[in-house]
Amino acid sequence: MRTEIIGDYEIECSASQVPDSEDWIANLVIYGPSTNPMHRNDIFPLQRVAVDEVFPTEAAAEEEARSVAIALIEKQR
Repeated sequence: MRTEIIGDYEIECSASQVPDSEDWIANLVIYGPSTNPMHRNDIFPLQRVAVDEVFPTEAAAEEEARSVAIALIEKQR
């Protein structure tokens, strides 16, 4: 799992291996600003992104999740 801070947002990009396959799927969660430092505000709950795609490696799936996160954050600005 890869965690990164982009502006006020914290993103977690992860990958899951498809059962009985060598392929991977991309997962993403985005946390937004919160008034309580002990609580993360998930504005984009953990879910699969790039639903129609599978990736040959875990790194490729995580990179796709990061690309989706950046696009969503840019759209919010």
